[in-house]
Amino acid sequence: MRHVLLPVLIALSGCVPLPGDTPVNAAVQNETFPPVARFVAKPQSLPALSNADLARDFLDLSFQLESGRELPVLTRFEGPIRIRITGAPSASLGGDLGRLLYRLRSEAGLDISTTNRSSADITIQAVPRSDIQRALPTAACFVAPNVTSLAQYRRMKHSTKINWSRLKRRERLAIFVPNDVSPQEIRDCLHEELAQAIGPLNDLYRLPDSVFNDDNVHTILTAHDMLILRTYYHPTLRNGMTREEVAAELPGILATLNPRGKNRAPRYLPPTPRSWIAAIETALGPGASPTERRDAGAEAVKIAGNLRWTDHRRAFSHFAMGRLLLDVDAKEALEQFKLADRYYARTPQTALHRAYVAAQLAAHAVANANGKRALALLAPHFDTAARHENAALLSTLMLLRVEALDLRGRTAEAQAERLDSLGWARYGFGEDWAVRAKMYEISALNPLKNNTGGS
Repeated sequence: MRHVLLPVLIALSGCVPLPGDTPVNAAVQNETFPPVARFVAKPQSLPALSNADLARDFLDLSFQLESGRELPVLTRFEGPIRIRITGAPSASLGGDLGRLLYRLRSEAGLDISTTNRSSADITIQAVPRSDIQRALPTAACFVAPNVTSLAQYRRMKHSTKINWSRLKRRERLAIFVPNDVSPQEIRDCLHEELAQAIGPLNDLYRLPDSVFNDDNVHTILTAHDMLILRTYYHPTLRNGMTREEVAAELPGILATLNPRGKNRAPRYLPPTPRSWIAAIETALGPGASPTERRDAGAEAVKIAGNLRWTDHRRAFSHFAMGRLLLDVDAKEALEQFKLADRYYARTPQTALHRAYVAAQLAAHAVANANGKRALALLAPHFDTAARHENAALLSTLMLLRVEALDLRGRTAEAQAERLDSLGWARYGFGEDWAVRAKMYEISALNPLKNNTGGS
């Protein structure tokens, strides 16, 4: 499932207005919004990956659940995969699903398309977010086997028929996505849940360049993920194979699919202990108090340090801690963000992670009226956000640049940048009130403006 998380990646300050509470000001309330902007699906270049690492990733993703429970055999669909949409889908769902299926056909080699027939292999049901959370309180969206509706899932919630570890093959399942959130959040759910519906069921924090990671940094399927799915449906593999049987076939499969990785040295990052995962889940998940979140974040940092990690998991520990400290100790939060960037810089495939950190560092620069510093911090990351089709991040970076330009007295450029950002903000944050809230939040960082965001 895609988990509900504290908005650790995008939120820049401690207080964002709620619907109906957005302050009225000339710069925000009277803004004319352009149409919703959309990305064009493009194949992503496969990074330099060792086949030894890929084989390990494939096995750990395919033969475990997120809980750590072992799966006895490989399960997948046999033959063409057909998908239908039910419920009350948002206006954006159909187009984003079509672009995703195009990528799955062209990059993963799958025979996958939509249908109107009730006999579809996969049903995507669009329902209100509250309905999903009544079924699974920690889920933003999820997938379940042997059901076709959320009502059926609730009736069968304790049945062994929806137990993934009991499956022998995949024949019928359902994906439940919200229909009352931003277009980007719906699209993100489609990517993550459809990938798990047809492929591996696990998530691994050790993967820096994958949606199969609960840190939610990557929001669309990466080239790594497409290679994993192409491997999953390789004709050499079949339903019912054990981990050992699959492991024996992987070297030959990967030598064909990723010949450059055959002789590349593996990185072999160490496993992620359950203690660190539990600390991160408490720090960022629902249900904990602010103090409990900070304590858990500090525990994650401590564990990462004790394990002498220097990879993206160490960086994410510091990044999460920085976000948790923003409301209580801005100076220490800044130090945590700097540490996060330092560790991300040591790890390959973390350009997107560093863009998130840059947003926090630039927000601090804007708050200290250092427009020159903010512009320098932001400059390398716009293309990264666009390449990864992250409209929420892209519009956040652009709105920060608006304030940095204003601080430098470049008013005309700032106005043009604000207008350009809004189409992306509408895709990334959704309703007009949410876009205005984000605009207000970032405008309020600028010390040359008063608390209502006016000049």
